[in-house]
Amino acid sequence: MTDSTQPHLPSRLPLRAALPFWLSLFMIPLVLSAAYIGGLWTLVPMLATWGVFAALDAALGLDTDNLDPQTKDNALYWHRMITLIWPPLQFMMIFGLVWYLPRAAHLGPLEVYLVTIGMGVLSGSVGIVYAHELMHQRNKLERWLGDLLMTMALYGHFRSEHLLVHHRYVGTPRDPVTARFNESFWRFYPRVLKGSLVSSFRAERDMLARKGLRWWHPSNPFWRYWSLQTAFLVLAFALAGWTGVVIFVLQALAAIFQLELVNYVEHYGLTRKHLGDGKYEHVKPRHSWNASHTASNWFLINLQRHSDHHYKPDRRFPLLQTYAEDEAPQLPYGYPVMTFFALFPRRWRAMMNPRVKAWRARYYPEITDWSAYNKARHGV
Repeated sequence: MTDSTQPHLPSRLPLRAALPFWLSLFMIPLVLSAAYIGGLWTLVPMLATWGVFAALDAALGLDTDNLDPQTKDNALYWHRMITLIWPPLQFMMIFGLVWYLPRAAHLGPLEVYLVTIGMGVLSGSVGIVYAHELMHQRNKLERWLGDLLMTMALYGHFRSEHLLVHHRYVGTPRDPVTARFNESFWRFYPRVLKGSLVSSFRAERDMLARKGLRWWHPSNPFWRYWSLQTAFLVLAFALAGWTGVVIFVLQALAAIFQLELVNYVEHYGLTRKHLGDGKYEHVKPRHSWNASHTASNWFLINLQRHSDHHYKPDRRFPLLQTYAEDEAPQLPYGYPVMTFFALFPRRWRAMMNPRVKAWRARYYPEITDWSAYNKARHGV
């Protein structure tokens, strides 16, 4: 006898429910057409990636609907499929252009540069976001695809850093990815590049040590990261010599820049309360900025529902919940606009510092001295 109070969960959500998240596929033809047409068209992929979705956010507003978090994986077939087909498509786009661009006589150096940056913006704003979704899954295929996407950006260690460091220590001094209050992006960026690499390697080394193994043991995933990155660099050289390597590395740097811009926004100024003896409160929705903007969440497969992602890291992207103001701090705009403002420290601080102070007053009125938190020294 079934319980009539249990909600009916569909065996498979229809394709139309997932189609908005497939909009990213239209970005690949834009990059390819930029390489073919040249001229001002080389700016279109970059403008479309952020400008179009920022405009759509303004027109469409917020989406506060939530799917039932108990929905099973097999009901999410069409949602999952976009993340599974993207890695081979991105591979063909990147290495097709690595081969084509040095041979395109109609493109000048500036046009080649702009197409390459557009390619990197796409592999960062889509490829790395999809890699993030894939690396959180338990099956080997999805994790491998996530590794392929991250190593195409020459940032393979991101998986180790994200799963072993960031999710465990977010909002504490041990997390290099949590942007500090009043810290500009331009100070955050070099700090996080170094900190993420060091902390991810240490995390894998320490995990192996607990098993009685040394860091160079074959099970260390850094061997996979290094091998894949080397293979991609060799492939770029085989396709177009050193020019191909430069193009590949430049698109990777653009992708990394995209990633760390988003990382800067996601937790800016938000810290977990130190409880004493090196312990911190549990991660809650209030420790990440939430954004319910419709179009940019389509493009970024709900990454902006970041409060729920940190609260329930195992949830697939369609099931991430959004929160109201009384449960999680809210960004005034989606990531396309917020990452733009993050490039300008004075404008960023004017927009976000009052929000951080209001967050502190709402959730932690008992803390009167935030100086240690501001410098990431709380509990150190």
